[in-house]
Amino acid sequence: MPDFAYIARDNAGRRVTGRLSAATQQEALSTLAAKALFPLEVAGEKAASSTWKGRRISGQLMATSYGQLADLLASGVPMMRSLDVLKGQTSHRGLAEILGQVKGHVEEGESLAEAMHRYPRVFSDMAISMVRAGSEGGFLEQALLQVADFTEKQEDLKSRTIGAIAYPVLLATVGALVISGLIIFVVPRFATLFERLRERGELPVFTEVLLWFSDTLRAWGLPILAVVAIVGYFLRSRMATEHGRTMRDRLVLRLPGAGSILLNLAVSRFCRVLGTLLHNGVPILKSLEISSEATGNRVLAQAVRGAAENISAGQALAGPLSKSGYFPPAVVEMIAVAEESNSLETVLVKIADGLDRRTWRRLDLLVRLLEPLMLMLLAAVVLVVVIALLMPVIKMSMTV
Repeated sequence: MPDFAYIARDNAGRRVTGRLSAATQQEALSTLAAKALFPLEVAGEKAASSTWKGRRISGQLMATSYGQLADLLASGVPMMRSLDVLKGQTSHRGLAEILGQVKGHVEEGESLAEAMHRYPRVFSDMAISMVRAGSEGGFLEQALLQVADFTEKQEDLKSRTIGAIAYPVLLATVGALVISGLIIFVVPRFATLFERLRERGELPVFTEVLLWFSDTLRAWGLPILAVVAIVGYFLRSRMATEHGRTMRDRLVLRLPGAGSILLNLAVSRFCRVLGTLLHNGVPILKSLEISSEATGNRVLAQAVRGAAENISAGQALAGPLSKSGYFPPAVVEMIAVAEESNSLETVLVKIADGLDRRTWRRLDLLVRLLEPLMLMLLAAVVLVVVIALLMPVIKMSMTV
């Protein structure tokens, strides 16, 4: 959550300044009112950023760093010394610089979570929320270990996914280049050959369309690429806004085939983080707030926050999750049974493990089906081009 700097007055009229974390400015004002403070000025603080402009920090390196920090703290090493040791051990200059800055902020009185929040490109929302909950609940070392384990699993899943789709993507790229070269450079050589048939109106429709498409690409290829680049830049800028991200996440969940896989991954992250927090004694509402940020999908996070509001009104968790329409019925039923048996934290982790296994099997099947489909599509396009070129040749030979 973002930080807000405020200037307020208490009941005695004294001027009070400080900083608090809240989802929105309205929530920050409500928090001040609950503390019997009259706000004079409330402004959001911009997160500081590192001056490092080199290579990115990998998730695997971050997972290792979280685990090492947890081991140092569990061994009784003070926080300042642990951060200093961690900074000296890392071989990544950018991470070493950021750890040094985090240490400086902690020395100035900020909590570790507040210092991490200043670097959103390095520390994820889930990691920051888990560290904040661990600091408040007295299980910081275990929270860091959970963050390390979660980050490592995410990186493993990402690497397996990239490895699985690498061949279909390469196949599609090479196929598109070959077909584009065929249409732009080879097809025009037949235009003069077919000119007599075109004058007599005997040129097949397929061939006519192919020649028109080839001429269009040769004449307007660069302007079309420029328009595509401009549209892509506009969409990317649009997706950088909060509304754009929400629209993107909603569309992603509706993708045929891939949408259900991505939804299961998000639900798995939610269940794993929520189960871990509940196991460590974090209250259910606070756990739901943190786990909603771990989903990685704003639409699903909104559904979880809506469920938290219903829980605060006295309802169970399974009902609101079911009404959202994003949680699989089997998952909702298991959560309902777990609530009745008072074993929610254990069942949630089992749900996450099961979803991960089923999701990877479905992803593997989808990729296996994608490879022959890509080959069939490329073969079909090449076949259409060849037929469009051979039809007039055959017709001319029959005429002769």
